[in-house]
Amino acid sequence: MDEGPLWWPVRQLIDAYRGGSLSPVEVCEQAQERIAQVNPLLNAVVLTTSELARGQAVAAEAAYRNGTAGPLAGVPVSIKDAFHIEGHVTTLGSLAHADDVMAHDSGAVRRLRRAGAVFVGKTNVPEFCQSATTDNLLGPDTANPFDLRRTAGGSSGGAASSVAAGMCTLGLGSDGGGSIRIPASFCGLVGFKPTYGTVHDEQGFRAFSPFISVGPLARCVADVRCMHAVLADGDGGRDTSGDAASRRVAWCATPEGRPIDAGVGAVAAAAMEVLASCGHDVHPVDLDLGGWEEIFGPLVLADEGERRGHLLDGPHELTWYCRRSLEAADRLDPVAVLTARTALVTYRERVNRWFGDYDVIATPATATTAFELGCRPSAIAGEPVSKLWGAFPFAVPFNVSGHPAVVLPVGFVEGLPAAIQLVGRHGGDDELLAVAEQLEGALDVRPFASSALRALASYTVGDSF
Repeated sequence: MDEGPLWWPVRQLIDAYRGGSLSPVEVCEQAQERIAQVNPLLNAVVLTTSELARGQAVAAEAAYRNGTAGPLAGVPVSIKDAFHIEGHVTTLGSLAHADDVMAHDSGAVRRLRRAGAVFVGKTNVPEFCQSATTDNLLGPDTANPFDLRRTAGGSSGGAASSVAAGMCTLGLGSDGGGSIRIPASFCGLVGFKPTYGTVHDEQGFRAFSPFISVGPLARCVADVRCMHAVLADGDGGRDTSGDAASRRVAWCATPEGRPIDAGVGAVAAAAMEVLASCGHDVHPVDLDLGGWEEIFGPLVLADEGERRGHLLDGPHELTWYCRRSLEAADRLDPVAVLTARTALVTYRERVNRWFGDYDVIATPATATTAFELGCRPSAIAGEPVSKLWGAFPFAVPFNVSGHPAVVLPVGFVEGLPAAIQLVGRHGGDDELLAVAEQLEGALDVRPFASSALRALASYTVGDSF
């Protein structure tokens, strides 16, 4: 199968633009054709922005001719429907906002626009980004390009699905409790949550306020670095591939003793052997990550109750999970919130101390591969688990701690992607990405793109499951 420009890495795409062998307008048209072809199967893109995209592509083509092209000029990017694009609807996955047209770009979108990116469409989210699967009352669930019967994860599930299916080169996501890293893991992508506070979305949607980070989803670490540099107001992505000197890596195979699918665990362990072969000092450890639930739950509920509690008495129907969260927020004990705020400081100090002994913490990205739509596992490896966090308990601790974390695909389990998570010290984003890129270079990640392409080619619009 021909993996055309929509599957190329950013640098290859930009080099072709600069050399004149490829036009941003041509690639924009290919993206729109690809969305029309596969999005009916996936429901990843909920709003195509064809007119805007074409105008941006024309401007990018002119910028390459006159030497003023920005660092992402002509690169197709999908925008999670939790970010605002001027003149376009931001639904937030909710009936309450289904017709809300934005008067301005939010901060992350503004920086991407300034960098010359081409916005191909807005991607699906659960209502108010309140779920780790992408389902709401506005339309069908977002499916996984590797298997349409399975979830793409959430809350950036539409973004992940759009990139994995070749509708765009990059996806803009946000991560308040694993919302970039979970769908990246399920869809065979690289997903990056920067250090808390590094990237802001000024005048944007607010949720998970003590924990949220804005970040990229892409097919390789180099692409993540390019997009992150723009989001963080950088220069377009310093090459850090030579920065991965020998690091001390704490390998937590089963954080908090939580169950993990045997296949996922085996793939992750094999990746750690590869990392060690790259010259890193990998130590199996059992770090105590416990306590995050007692912090995360009350603070997220308090934030939701303050911002959206009025919707309980509003005219619009809410998803079951959104209503349940707002009802829980209404019953929330203020003492629990105060206790959580105090514990948050202690938790961050505790995790910070580990980076006195280690440069990187590694865990499996998720406890399972992507599960069937609407069927969160109640048991993993024969042990009962919480339906809320059982499949993906390894991401949230590092939202609570605020450390940068990157998820990297490292293998397949029964045809579905499996990934590891690498976590770095506060402010050590470049160092972390350098280690991830070195591991990526030692693995063969090409099958992830081609496997998604083959899987999608086996379906036709109208298939039912």
